[in-house]
Amino acid sequence: MAKQPESDSFLDMFSRFGRDLKVPNVEAILAHHRKNLEALEKSARAGAAGATSLLSRQREMLQDTLREISDMAQNYKAPGNPQELMTKQAEFAKKSFEAALKNASEVAELVKRSGTESVEILRERIKEAMEEIRSGYEKKK
Repeated sequence: MAKQPESDSFLDMFSRFGRDLKVPNVEAILAHHRKNLEALEKSARAGAAGATSLLSRQREMLQDTLREISDMAQNYKAPGNPQELMTKQAEFAKKSFEAALKNASEVAELVKRSGTESVEILRERIKEAMEEIRSGYEKKK
């Protein structure tokens, strides 16, 4: 798979946007909010990485499922009696259900982990910003 060029940073996008709109002192405004924009960018990248790993894992799960179905179809021999046929069908249904539950649980965990990471980045920046405000206020006293 060809590597995609890295996109502009949030700072670059906002800087270009501000210049296009002829916003005065756009660079000074961005410098003031640099840490916030960097945290947003880092959070977005973490979310994108989580989405990529989720899609990759779902593709693997689908491939595994299709391989199992293919193996079962190739090894399938019609049993002589209906009881044996029902037993095989029940066994396959049970196996499919268990795999679906396992996969759903794994997908939910991946989504949770990705979301938690993105939110934690923003939470940490908010905590830092509050500390910056508090220390700035204390200096003025």
